Amino acid sequence: MKSKNISLILAATVSASALTSCGIYQKYDAERVDSDLVKEYAQALKQETDSNAFGNLRWQQIFTDPVLADLIDRALANNKDLRNAKLNVDIAHAQLKGAKLSYLPSVALTPNGAGASYAGSDMSWTYSLPLAVNWEIDVFGKILNNKRNAAAGELQMIAYEQAVRSQIIAGVAQCYYTIAALECQQELLKETAVLWNESVGVMRNLKEAGRLREDAVVQSLAQYYSIEASITDIDLSLHEANNTLSLLLNTMPQTWSIPSSAVLQAPVMQRTAIPMAELAARPDVRASEMALASAFYTTASARAAFYPSLAVTSNGGFTNLLGSFIKNPGDWFIQLAGSLTAPIFSRGQNIARLEASKAQQKQALNNFEYTLMSAAADVSNALTTYEKSVAKQQWLALQVENMAKAVDITGELLLFDGSTTYLEVLTAQKNLLAAQTSQINTNLTAARSIINLYQNLGGGR
Repeated sequence: MKSKNISLILAATVSASALTSCGIYQKYDAERVDSDLVKEYAQALKQETDSNAFGNLRWQQIFTDPVLADLIDRALANNKDLRNAKLNVDIAHAQLKGAKLSYLPSVALTPNGAGASYAGSDMSWTYSLPLAVNWEIDVFGKILNNKRNAAAGELQMIAYEQAVRSQIIAGVAQCYYTIAALECQQELLKETAVLWNESVGVMRNLKEAGRLREDAVVQSLAQYYSIEASITDIDLSLHEANNTLSLLLNTMPQTWSIPSSAVLQAPVMQRTAIPMAELAARPDVRASEMALASAFYTTASARAAFYPSLAVTSNGGFTNLLGSFIKNPGDWFIQLAGSLTAPIFSRGQNIARLEASKAQQKQALNNFEYTLMSAAADVSNALTTYEKSVAKQQWLALQVENMAKAVDITGELLLFDGSTTYLEVLTAQKNLLAAQTSQINTNLTAARSIINLYQNLGGGR
């Protein structure tokens, strides 16, 4: 008898080991994934978090402009996309709670009653007040994998919520500095239009004095009209940018008071690469990993479907129907049963389901690897754009300074000694306007690169 018990224990141990080796009970671990890139990511997760890393800074430390900070606060409080993302987290949390409750037995109360009369006899009433309890014992990890899958789903929704939050912060900042740049361009064009209008008057006076031909006046006037036309383009762009900002703040379209002098003071960054630990903090990277974990548990569930289900049921309650006799008053009863359900004819379906789950798991791994590589490319692009924009700003500042001098010099030469032509004056003025516009656009590009870098590192946590 003792040897029989030992044999059963050994058999159970071997069976449990076999089930564990086939992955039914294994927990997802990035270090065990067959990918060098994912293993590097797993090692990065173990590193201590650098609180001074750019992506780990609070958004208030990056966007210190009080007007912008107020707009970001309003967007985070009112944005519909962020509200929906938070609701998705609530849904995933409820699903996880339901998966955890699957470990508990289900209880149902099903009272019933009936009456019968034969050949005019008195009505005979029967009744039963049964309480049914059903409990599936999770021997083969089906409930366990469903719970783990739900937990991965909740973490995925939390990551998506953070991604939306980071996107909103960056979106508001992008709109803010875009509007500021457009306002600056508009002011520049209006000031230039006034100067060109005055230049047209000067050209007309010189023509009347016999020093210029009619074509000089006509070309100068055409350039003035071109500047006025450009102002209308800026007005349209401003209108669209204000509407975009209104949508981010969940308000009706309106015009926002943003100073044209607004400038993003970028922090000093002297590095050309971002370590994997910072890329791992990106919410889209975390969401993609949780999608891989979910696929892993789905595959484990598909494997568990090959094994039987063990359920224990119990019925108990009060009834007056005992066998074929009706007893009044009634009496208590209890029933207890166990069942083992093994799949036989559904093996083909289970094989197909497992093959599909394995393929989907491979797809999730491919997507995760691509997300990691894409994250590195995004950060690299933002860093390079910022570096080149800063260098370009320095050169453009010198260009604008010298072009302004060229406008003054050619204007004086034309007025006082006629040693230059009106075409040289027009060219100098157009080049100055182009350089000033390029300077404004480059300042905006530099600001956008900083905002993109912050978002690409998962900023705003």
